Amino acid sequence: MLRLNEVKLPLNHAEAELSAAILARLDIGADDLLGFTVFKRSYDARKKSAIVLIYSLDIDVRNEAAVLQRIRHDRHDIHLMPSPDMAYKFVADGAQLAAHPDFQRPVVIGIGPCGLLTALLLAQMGLRPIILERGKVVRERTVDTFGFWRQRKLNPESNVQFGEGGAGTFSDGKLYSQIKDPKHYGRKVLTEFVKAGAPEEIVYVSKPHIGTFRLVKMVESMRENIEALGGEYRFDSKVTDIDIEETANGRQVRAVMLESGEKIVTDHVVLAIGHSARDTFQMLYDRGVYIEAKPFSIGFRVEHPQSLIDTCRFGPNAGHPILGAADYKLVHHASNGRAVYSFCMCPGGTVVAAASEPGRLVTNGMSQYSRNERNANSAIVVSISPEVDYPGHPLAGMEFQRRLEEKAFELGGGTYDAPGQLMGDFVAGRASTEFGSVTPSYKPAVHLTDLAQILPEYAVTALREAFPAFDKQLKGYFRHDAVLTGLETRTSSPIRIKRRDDTLQSLNTAGLFPAGEGAGYAGGILSAGVDGIKVAEAVALSMAAAQAKAQSA
Repeated sequence: MLRLNEVKLPLNHAEAELSAAILARLDIGADDLLGFTVFKRSYDARKKSAIVLIYSLDIDVRNEAAVLQRIRHDRHDIHLMPSPDMAYKFVADGAQLAAHPDFQRPVVIGIGPCGLLTALLLAQMGLRPIILERGKVVRERTVDTFGFWRQRKLNPESNVQFGEGGAGTFSDGKLYSQIKDPKHYGRKVLTEFVKAGAPEEIVYVSKPHIGTFRLVKMVESMRENIEALGGEYRFDSKVTDIDIEETANGRQVRAVMLESGEKIVTDHVVLAIGHSARDTFQMLYDRGVYIEAKPFSIGFRVEHPQSLIDTCRFGPNAGHPILGAADYKLVHHASNGRAVYSFCMCPGGTVVAAASEPGRLVTNGMSQYSRNERNANSAIVVSISPEVDYPGHPLAGMEFQRRLEEKAFELGGGTYDAPGQLMGDFVAGRASTEFGSVTPSYKPAVHLTDLAQILPEYAVTALREAFPAFDKQLKGYFRHDAVLTGLETRTSSPIRIKRRDDTLQSLNTAGLFPAGEGAGYAGGILSAGVDGIKVAEAVALSMAAAQAKAQSA
């Protein structure tokens, strides 16, 4: 197969034009084109009245080597190349490892996107992982979460952050990332998602997403697959301690302890705990696991009419079915040195209550697959760092988040109503008293106030400068009645559980594999899934090395 990139056609091109474009680019006859598939499809909307689709295609042709020589070398077309081998290859025979009399099953803590892919890969290799999830199965978790939104009843162990599927379940379900992926692990993630019921388009559109309801079904299907392969799920199983032995060669994990009192003996523990497992962060720190503070960002959710964003981005092509609901990406470098940027933009979605601790309030964005709600929302956040904003302790960022979330809870009225403000009022420095034409989507409700009371002064100053500046990047963005909803604090984990580059084990605790977003090694569903695959491979290789060493002793 050959990979042909940068095939450009008009937005409304006929299907036959794609094969015609291939014939023209390769200068071959129709009989020489045996078939093709779309590897990737994106669009260029810089000229709104003439939006262009851009394809990468995998092509089967006669005399492949000759065509490649003629086009690539004679015509110097750098966009034609052999298609890479993206088939996933397992690194170990787990069934053989599991047959050893001293085999101990690996334990995966957390079943968000990272833990899910770690567990799946371990199960596919025959290593029969035990999966420990502090929350509930996804259907029960959904009932608890919707109950919180409607009745203000927060279950600290079953909410937007905790439970089967992790925080990614209640999100837009974005499946794109800017990580480097030379081994095509991302393709493995997307392929497994399609097998579990995700739409097939996610493997080729440039900005794929799934949406909450489809994610629920997908997570259930993957659980069934993991269990059929020998994996064991345990819900309502909160890990409260880890047994670490001090040996002559350093610290080694020996077991995990559950809140129920049960002890599970194992030498291999994957920490896929997510960015909100603050009690687990504290436990790991108390046990001497090496942790350091890392940067994250804070700000608000901002809602505009989706129709406005569609028109701003696509002009007369707004509403085209191939384009769908428009997104945006904005960045402003404020005069006080702070970076302000859009994060986790949710076209046609809603702002949701994402609290996981009583008396604290935090928001997130969520969309269904259809993305057909009336508002667009995105976090607009300010970058902060431990060196400047919360120095002195590895968990200082976590406590910084908590203080802000407590302020938001109080400013919203102490009932999980979110504090809100109109964009124009926020920039002008006055409290809002009534909504305009934009109706906020956050449930239970939004309480209008002055959001400047929540954030540090440097963040308020940077945001007030950024909103008008964004209007130069996206005309119409600075709109007086756009709604700001507080607070966004969990853009990423406030810590990094440092690991070795070679073995992916904790810097100072062997057998402990920090993974995914909570450990500071991913951001979003796809990158978390990719990290889960890497960690699963590291676990399998560690087990194989340990068995080989024992046999040679």
